[in-house]
Amino acid sequence: MKRPPKAPSVTVSDVAREAKVSKATAARVLGGYGRVSKTVRTAVLEAAKALDYRPNELARSMTTGRSGSIGVVVGDIENPFFSLAVRGISDVARLSGINVILANSGEEVEAEKSAIRVLLAKQVDGLIVTPAQSGDIAHLKEITCPLALFDRALPELDVDTVTVDDRNAALRATRMLTQAGHRRIAYVTAAVLSGDFRGAESRINTSTVRERILGFLEACREAGIEGAERNIHFGSGRSDSAHAVLQRLLRNAGRPTAILASDSVVALDLFKAIRECGLSIPSDISLITFHDADWTSVTTPPITVIDQPVYALGKSVAELLIRRLKGDDRPPERIVLPTTIIERMSVGSRPSRSGDRSYS
Repeated sequence: MKRPPKAPSVTVSDVAREAKVSKATAARVLGGYGRVSKTVRTAVLEAAKALDYRPNELARSMTTGRSGSIGVVVGDIENPFFSLAVRGISDVARLSGINVILANSGEEVEAEKSAIRVLLAKQVDGLIVTPAQSGDIAHLKEITCPLALFDRALPELDVDTVTVDDRNAALRATRMLTQAGHRRIAYVTAAVLSGDFRGAESRINTSTVRERILGFLEACREAGIEGAERNIHFGSGRSDSAHAVLQRLLRNAGRPTAILASDSVVALDLFKAIRECGLSIPSDISLITFHDADWTSVTTPPITVIDQPVYALGKSVAELLIRRLKGDDRPPERIVLPTTIIERMSVGSRPSRSGDRSYS
């Protein structure tokens, strides 16, 4: 079957003829560079709309030196936290006429490096990155286009950064548990660390994980809880082995009476494991998690959460990057957004009992 001939694409010359201006003038309007009068700009844009003009992105980037796109590298796109943050980034970018190219590192630094190489090869105008590690950042230091970080800070990198108050948030949440009488409190995270923590925060390569653990430990020290480092459990991500870790934790005779989860994905796995073990929230175990995911408000009981301004985090970092793309050369900003605790029904009081000081 013979295919019909492909309709010719509308060119800048076509738009110029329709608007009765020179090709150079039409190119300036359509490319977003140079100066023209408001009347001429309106005429060109109306002509482009009437002809259904579609810009040639490659040609435009060769003319303006801009691709009209930014790259975003996140740690785990399946995590609702990152999905909502990317929504904030995309909404801001769209208002500025900028496209977003998304990549997922899976929290692996080599995958992050590969993603950044691909995005730079596509000539993105700027990058927003959630660093997978704080110990391997040479590739970030080599980036020559504008760079902004979100969710995780790197003190060694002097770039715009937007984070939340992770340490203070963990401190306040843990303090809520200690004030309810809990002494056997666990902190559970999907982050991986070989061997026991035992106070070796320098071995933690992710700033959010490190800051939350430090906040957890500070609250435990305030309450006189000894050996709290032993109550930090790593590697509780989505896997059969991680599920087995949670089962062992919950079936231990000296199991924790309260748990602070690092994120809503870990918390959901914990919620399921608690039910599988025949335990109840909050009568057997109290639970608090970072991130107000949709599911946390519809369970029985609904879960107390540390509500992070995730959309605002994405929105803020995009605004900082776009400001750089427009030529702003003020010193880099480090913005820390506050969190709030939404109290629901997953925290119960725990009268002091013998043997409550440790469960390891």
